[in-house]
Amino acid sequence: MISNQLKDTLVDQIIKGLIGQGTEGLKPVLELLLNTAMKVEREGFLGASSHERTEERKGYANGYTPKELQIRMGALDLKVPQVRGLGFYPQSIEKGTRSEKALKLAIAQMYLEGVSTRKVQDITERLCGYEVSSTQVSRITQELDGQFEAFRNRPIGEICYLVFDAIYLKVRHSGSVIDMAILLAYGVNPEGRKEILGASASLSEAKVHWREFLQHLTLRGMRGLRLIISDDHSGLKKARMAVFPSVPWQRCQFHLCQNAQSYAPKKSMRVEIAEVMREIFQSPTLEIAMEMKRKAIETYEKRAPEFSKWLEANIDESLTVYQFPKEHWKKIRTSNGIERVNREIKRRTRVAVLFPNKESALRLVTGVIIEIHEEWVTNRPYLDMSPLLSKYEKKE
Repeated sequence: MISNQLKDTLVDQIIKGLIGQGTEGLKPVLELLLNTAMKVEREGFLGASSHERTEERKGYANGYTPKELQIRMGALDLKVPQVRGLGFYPQSIEKGTRSEKALKLAIAQMYLEGVSTRKVQDITERLCGYEVSSTQVSRITQELDGQFEAFRNRPIGEICYLVFDAIYLKVRHSGSVIDMAILLAYGVNPEGRKEILGASASLSEAKVHWREFLQHLTLRGMRGLRLIISDDHSGLKKARMAVFPSVPWQRCQFHLCQNAQSYAPKKSMRVEIAEVMREIFQSPTLEIAMEMKRKAIETYEKRAPEFSKWLEANIDESLTVYQFPKEHWKKIRTSNGIERVNREIKRRTRVAVLFPNKESALRLVTGVIIEIHEEWVTNRPYLDMSPLLSKYEKKE
């Protein structure tokens, strides 16, 4: 905790730094705030402030190491607090910087490999605040790739619900530009917390790529799977049946509802068909859902025969949710839980426009998902898993 005296001193120094200097005084203010935050973080880690003797003290401070941190306003001169022999490093200057480093690197690679234009150079300067040199590219690449590979290969453990999706990014490949598939997976563990499990860059969503991705999850120790949730990707469906043949599958109701509208014989019926689908999905029991399905098939047999046939063949795949606790239905009936991840990736990659290779695309995606993952695992649980776990305990 920051003492009142320290707070007053900080406020006084910040005001003095800004008076008469305006925005020019922001740089020293940021240096002061970050240096103070790191010092307070070290005190919290040690369990004692400087020169304080307490029984709770875990170790001892060991001076400071100078560090230059590049931001949009220029370079900040920081003093990183050291701790003797305990591997301490302040998170004050690490959290939130990985994906920005990755984005800088992706754009820098475009520039260095001849893919860039004057526009990309302007974007680099606006985004980073300074030019990215080849030396910086090499250093940041080694640092990021080690961290990101460790995240993508970390042990997993027990996962109850597993959600898959894919997004596409434009990447140069073999002399042309392609839409490369980024395969994504997140899970809900027995504590009810969401965690991002992995990401992979593939040439397509073909079975072979999805199968490698799924097998990699199992090799990392994933176990205890009760349900898989995804859209109807043909490659994923085949891979899922090969790797997890006995695990139930919930087809995303949101995407299924969108698919249903494409079978409307005329545009004016799309809203009507979407409402029919929603009514089935909102049924309080499986029996009622099946009865509403039967009536819809009969109702549209002549008015929209293609929709009627499609409905009969596909809707059961989206009703698996009824086998699971009612308290979970809202969260596991669709794959929309990963849509926020997709939106954030697209927002952060929009600046880059085109990646020079799949490595740079995967690097930036990994930087984004690590930040989201760290937020998820520290938030309150996403679901109360006791209804599901007690159900399986009774079976055993």
